[in-house]
Amino acid sequence: MALRNHSTITEFILLGLSVDSHIQVLLFVLFLGIYLLTIMGNLLMLLIIRADPQLHTPMYFFLSHLSFMDFCFSTAIVPRLLENLLSQRKTISVEGCLAQAFFVFDFGGTEVCLLSAMAYDRYAAICHPLLYGQVMNNQLYMQLVWGSWSLGFLDALINIPLIMNLDFCEAKTIHHYSCELPSLFPLSCSDVSTNLTVLLCSTLLHALGTFFLIVFSYVCIVSTILSISSTSGRSKAFSTCSSHLTTVTLFYGSAFLRHFMPTSGSPQELIFSIQYGVVTPLVNPFIYSLKNKEVKNAPRRTLGKFLQQHR
Repeated sequence: MALRNHSTITEFILLGLSVDSHIQVLLFVLFLGIYLLTIMGNLLMLLIIRADPQLHTPMYFFLSHLSFMDFCFSTAIVPRLLENLLSQRKTISVEGCLAQAFFVFDFGGTEVCLLSAMAYDRYAAICHPLLYGQVMNNQLYMQLVWGSWSLGFLDALINIPLIMNLDFCEAKTIHHYSCELPSLFPLSCSDVSTNLTVLLCSTLLHALGTFFLIVFSYVCIVSTILSISSTSGRSKAFSTCSSHLTTVTLFYGSAFLRHFMPTSGSPQELIFSIQYGVVTPLVNPFIYSLKNKEVKNAPRRTLGKFLQQHR
């Protein structure tokens, strides 16, 4: 779909995180370090899962796609942020801004679907352990993963092209460090009621729909765990889903707070955006590696097999 009616405005100004040049240098070093750790952590998680046959299960298949998604999500946001911190002109073209908004919307939507699929996987494993192999078969978990990618893409494909038909007039300053849909609507001098309605409907169906599926799964999981008589059994059952629950809390908590508060460029809004778009992709590999014995032991097993083969 071709862009139209953007002749007045050809670029936006991203105010970023600070106007102080000294603070910008410090922030550049900080976010560059975060980005490099995010890339290394998620790629290492992918490599570990790929190399260890014991991790070729539905749970780790979901986790490998979550790691790849976090890699993509961070890459859609942080490089542009780093460029903005170094540049004197804090501008981004309208086309570039809409492209970034598309990928942020796409990857964010896919992530919530993946988290929902992972919650169902934990529900099947804890609530129906004897039937887990039949319930979570190869066909189903492949469908859940590719369905997550498809729904995220479809959601972005519905929302982003609509904004291409808007007129952007005199106001062109985005009080943010990246292009996100809520930050673009105030810049338009066209009627955005249709855009807001579509965004609200897709958010209710997509974000809240997956959230309620996660809540339902964990209500069943908690009920099953409480019915286990032994303390060690309850502890073991809870440990299998604690990493996922931590990730869900971090991502959904900050994303909901960001998108359900007024778009003003306030420090709180920027902090919540950084939390779900930058920090969560960084900490996810560490959450799953530190809390998961299988992941922690996988490099040792792989190294042991490698040494045995080369003796």
